[in-house]
Amino acid sequence: MPGSAPRPTAESDNSVRRRKWTWKTAARVVVIGLVVWGIWHTIHDARAKFDSHEFRLRDIRWLWIPLAMTAYAAAMLPMAAFWHRVLRRMGQRPRWWESLSAYCVGQLGKYVPGKAMVVILRSTLVRSERVDGVAAVISIFVETLTMMALGALTAAAILVFVAPNGWLLLLSAGLMLASGLPVLPPVMRRVLWILRLRKLGVPVHDLLRGLTMRGLAPGWLGVLGSWWLMGLSLWAVIQAMPQSPSAAASLFDWPLLTACTALALVAGFVSLLPGGVLVREYVVMALLASQPQYGPLIAIVSAVLLRLTWMATEIVAAAIGYPLLKRRRSSRQEVDR
Repeated sequence: MPGSAPRPTAESDNSVRRRKWTWKTAARVVVIGLVVWGIWHTIHDARAKFDSHEFRLRDIRWLWIPLAMTAYAAAMLPMAAFWHRVLRRMGQRPRWWESLSAYCVGQLGKYVPGKAMVVILRSTLVRSERVDGVAAVISIFVETLTMMALGALTAAAILVFVAPNGWLLLLSAGLMLASGLPVLPPVMRRVLWILRLRKLGVPVHDLLRGLTMRGLAPGWLGVLGSWWLMGLSLWAVIQAMPQSPSAAASLFDWPLLTACTALALVAGFVSLLPGGVLVREYVVMALLASQPQYGPLIAIVSAVLLRLTWMATEIVAAAIGYPLLKRRRSSRQEVDR
């Protein structure tokens, strides 16, 4: 028909996918290169301090690590609760332990390249006769964007006072603007509608109706609390450093450490690298190394130890959550028979 737009062919679709893959790969290479350079520069500055302190792993005060793990585990609860709230607002009826277990297991998916494994794990595990699969996928995007936006907001609001002239403040402000706008329910509903999810054969309008400011705002408070608990986890990790008591982190540094963990996680997520590897560590190193009470030595060791502590917590949570989810579902199926 004259004037009609040409239909996309399989060859053109493959060409578009190849270009997208090329651009994403190039962006990741650039990010990795910049981060590696930054980490090398930080380690180079700290080399003399490592030699003078004769740092050894056995000198770490490991009794602080369980506290760091507990604080991080506690931080996961409000975020899982917010996801549960989003599902309920979308008309789904998951049980609390189902949402919590699926959330904990899904945390391990972020270490798989592409970020898709988080969505696959959580949506698959929470799906049931009471939870639609498409609704579960949408809810994960809503929860993730909200967490990132509030994390960037937390970091920016704190860094305005503790590091007003740093590039990390500009980074947090940019991330806040980029991720904050889609979190507003009217914008979020419009974005999800533009994605044409109605083609999937689900009543999208009914699913999105409950995503309102009034319905979601109470959950935002819990997510904000989660970021402060993550800051507390970093505080406990710093307490484990083999240092004199006068050099230990004061609770007055809690806001700074909260901004540090929030910005590190958000930047790591935006980087699209599995688990934000290296990016998270660099942000923690850069912010702590710039503070006179810490310096490069504590910054480097804390960044690595924080990563290991949080990974261990996620593994333990998933090891508890997955069997609990499967066992309770099997029990209910036997009762239903």
